Amino acid sequence: MSPEAHSAPRSLAEALRARDDSSLAALLRSRPDLVTPVPTDLTQLATRAGTRASVLRALERLDRFALQTAEALAVAPDPASYDTLLGLMAGDAGDPAVAGALPRALGTLREQALVWGGDDRLRLVRTAREVLAPSPQHPSPTGLGPTVREATSGMSPGRIQEIVTTAGLPSTHDSVSAVTALTALFTHRKKLARLLGQAPEAAREVLSRLVWGPPYGQVTADPAAHLRWLLDRGLLLPTAPGTVVLPREVALHLRAGRAHRAAEPLPPAVTPAATHSARVVDATAAGQAYTALATVEELLKEWDEGGPAVLRAGGLSVRDLKRTAVALDVSEPVAAFWVELAYAAGLIATDGEADERYAATPAYDEWLEQPPAERWVRLAQAWLAATRTPGLVGGRDAKDRTLSALGPGLDRSAAPEVRHRVLSLLAGLGPGAAPDAESVLARLRWERPLQGGRRDDEEDLRSRLARWTLSEAELLGLTGRGALSSHGRALLGAPPAADPGSSTAGAPGAGSSTAGGGHGADAAPADAAPADATGTGAPGRPVSGGPGDKLPVHRQRVPDRLAPPSGPEQAVAGAAAARLLAPLLPEPLDHVLLQADLTAVAPGPLRRPLADMLGVLADVESKGGATVYRFTPASVRRALDAGRTAADLHAFLTEHSRTPVPQPLAYLIDDVARRHGRLRVGAASAYVRCDDDALLNEILADKRAAALRLRRLAPTVLAAPADPATLLEGLRAMGYAPAAESAEGDVLIARAHAHRTPPRTAPEPVPEGPPPPDATLLAAAIRAIRAGDLAATTPRKPVGEPLAGGELPRTSSAETLATVQAAVLTGDSLWIGYVNAEGAASQRVISPVRVEGGFVTAYDHTADEVRTYPLHRITGVAELAED
Repeated sequence: MSPEAHSAPRSLAEALRARDDSSLAALLRSRPDLVTPVPTDLTQLATRAGTRASVLRALERLDRFALQTAEALAVAPDPASYDTLLGLMAGDAGDPAVAGALPRALGTLREQALVWGGDDRLRLVRTAREVLAPSPQHPSPTGLGPTVREATSGMSPGRIQEIVTTAGLPSTHDSVSAVTALTALFTHRKKLARLLGQAPEAAREVLSRLVWGPPYGQVTADPAAHLRWLLDRGLLLPTAPGTVVLPREVALHLRAGRAHRAAEPLPPAVTPAATHSARVVDATAAGQAYTALATVEELLKEWDEGGPAVLRAGGLSVRDLKRTAVALDVSEPVAAFWVELAYAAGLIATDGEADERYAATPAYDEWLEQPPAERWVRLAQAWLAATRTPGLVGGRDAKDRTLSALGPGLDRSAAPEVRHRVLSLLAGLGPGAAPDAESVLARLRWERPLQGGRRDDEEDLRSRLARWTLSEAELLGLTGRGALSSHGRALLGAPPAADPGSSTAGAPGAGSSTAGGGHGADAAPADAAPADATGTGAPGRPVSGGPGDKLPVHRQRVPDRLAPPSGPEQAVAGAAAARLLAPLLPEPLDHVLLQADLTAVAPGPLRRPLADMLGVLADVESKGGATVYRFTPASVRRALDAGRTAADLHAFLTEHSRTPVPQPLAYLIDDVARRHGRLRVGAASAYVRCDDDALLNEILADKRAAALRLRRLAPTVLAAPADPATLLEGLRAMGYAPAAESAEGDVLIARAHAHRTPPRTAPEPVPEGPPPPDATLLAAAIRAIRAGDLAATTPRKPVGEPLAGGELPRTSSAETLATVQAAVLTGDSLWIGYVNAEGAASQRVISPVRVEGGFVTAYDHTADEVRTYPLHRITGVAELAED
């Protein structure tokens, strides 16, 4: 190993340069924004890693203890040693849990390039320090204030000397040495303790109120004696007229060295609220899964001939959502969930017509033909991946507009991650264990805390997403009685639930440390502690939170995150879930029980042809374990309008009833059929034709027919200015049973016309940021960054007059050609500047092979391939140094 490898890095770029490929891959995987687009070299990667937007995004994905570690580094000297950091986190008394977890947290910060340097010179990235360090505008989460040097920066030299003298220190000749002496006093525990021992009781009470923050207080122009005592000795320093602050060094002394009131090195455990039999959980979840399928089918059947109109701004109107809720017999928030679920699965969409409406898609017909378990898997996987959030329906957006179902503004990019996280926490509990909701929320808040309390709205959103996940998973049948089912576990790609007595069932208090086993990096336990970015942990300290933990740096993630299956893994997980669910779903029945009160009872789910026909012949009266259908004159007429005859209906009921057809039902069918079609309605605008002129006389004499404005054209024909549909409805309202006829005089069969949209794809989830790069992209990116860094850092001989900033010198065309030709003969490598056809400039290291026709053919070390470059696009050339 070269001596340079042992020297301390002087910048983040040098620290990144010392990393191996696996460590760089871990950085790019944890911060995917750094690889879009691929940096040209490690210096550009370090610059991008220090930008404010990227740093904020990285800080937001830290767990609470890693964030507390970063906050402690922000108030520590720059640079700080590991021991200084440990003292700030564990305090003077020490804390074994903090000491054990600190290497993991520091390794996380190093992996994500938020901290660099050895254990004796830890440096927080400058942007992160600016974000987390205390300031009057953005108080630190630690509650600490500015240092003595920062608080006295605008104070007059005379006043500083007065404070130094009153504090018992010798006066100095300048303000800098005076501030240094005061800082030394406040950081010396024994001396400061003696000084504070002389303070009045009221003064110590004031300090106790400021010690944990906020460190600022108000004083009058003539402060009380105990306040004057503190001000005279610099224990309180003025920052503005009437405002004083407790210096950071004094606060740390009063806190016994701790930067935080309570460090949280371990995640809170997810505790079970109840435990049920695994068989009961699976049966309950399967029953709800069947209900979910039936509800979506019923929704799409309601919209089969064309659903509600699309609002001008997009989405369903409040009225249409209420109608849908009534039709499904659910509350409006639940109806919004089912509508959004069908939309996410690609089963409904807008039809794109001028009078735009929602309707089923062709994919709905394909979905109906699949086995029930596979249909459920499609719904569940669509829900897991969807960024649309039904729980927001009815709320307000940033412009105070109401958020509507199927409308814009419902996408929340964090939704899929929260859903997977909540369910993976459930997977970490024992089989049949239903979690306490508050413990789940506490765990999520530990894993993604808020920076400085500046984003309460997003914390509230994540909490609400978690609550919605628990309720929606129950509605969908992923959970039963609050516990994750076996088919839900399989859908997540989690291993099967272990026996309660098995060691893999999860240790008490471990939360979900076993969740996501078998998923590599995303299943890292909470106490896993990777090595630091340079491959070395703290000297003499374990890099693991527990015995046997040997996770490499590139496997560090948010604790025990269960990665969502994707691609082939998703198909395998879906197939496994379908196999587990299929035996638990009820078998469809081919019979009903007819009763004398004109009702039919379906004791279970019906086969689709039977259910479809019964839905035309009768009206659903009640749902539940058994569905009750009621036969009415209108429902029988509906079946006759659909082209069925009385004989067809009698045969259908006889075939599918386990009980004899009741006489009242047979009489109802015959009576409606006898009167059906005696009147014929056609287009005149509309006419009524009947062979019985007495019946037409009866209609004309009826006062209820006045609104139809009928007039006799012939003894058997009446005409009306209304359209045929209006005339049909009017006569039926009067108690008649007319039938529509065609222009040829044939009876029109009123079968339902299924309205379908053109082929539509399911809505794409809105990502939270750049997607994590896959292994292929990572390998290519690291290779390009290494090659670009080689071109940028390779020593080279000076040629001509170098430009400012060490840029490549501009050599003339003759010098460029001569140098390249010489390199072909000698086999040497060259450093060139090159501008491509788009005008993008880059640096490259090449080994010329041939020069002819104004082109140079060379092996490009940057791209690791042979390329041809036009000589006129080479801006400059230099030989590499011999060393």
